[in-house]
Amino acid sequence: MHKAVHIIDEGAAATSALHPLRLQILSELTEPESAAGLARRMGVPRQQVNYHVRQLEEQGLVQLVGERRVRNCVERLVQAVGRSYMINPAALGGLGADPERIEDKASASYLLAVASQMIRDLADLQHRTPQGDPDALTLALRTDVRFKSREAQTTFAAELADEVARLVAKYHSAQASKGRLFRVHASAYPVPPG
Repeated sequence: MHKAVHIIDEGAAATSALHPLRLQILSELTEPESAAGLARRMGVPRQQVNYHVRQLEEQGLVQLVGERRVRNCVERLVQAVGRSYMINPAALGGLGADPERIEDKASASYLLAVASQMIRDLADLQHRTPQGDPDALTLALRTDVRFKSREAQTTFAAELADEVARLVAKYHSAQASKGRLFRVHASAYPVPPG
């Protein structure tokens, strides 16, 4: 069974996944299929598809899910491990975006670095906790808001910051030894046109 989002943690796996033919193979492997079946569907030589499937399998991006006998041969059936993929910024090592290294806290660069940290944290959480574990429950709120003026935008930002600070002051318990520390992000950015 594949995950909704598979996190790619290693640079070698990211490089492997980003090869154009391998991207196509991953998108085709939503259901179990053999290299021969993929080759027919994609119009690519079987040996070439088989090579790239093996490379993806070595990187943990494709998994063997079964076998079937076709005449005198046994075909390996493989499937992508995820329905979608995300590259963990940790794969970049020290080059990954880090909020601590960005001075302008109101910049898009800072927000990207915060988002990168969140992806690293969630990837670590996903690796450490079994699926369905209540300790791994998260909360995400997403909405769009259209401001009528710059003044309304500034007022909204101040009120949002005040409300988050109020809730943190109300619920944060530094002395709760059995409590669980959560990281809260609140952000807003202009939606790209289109």
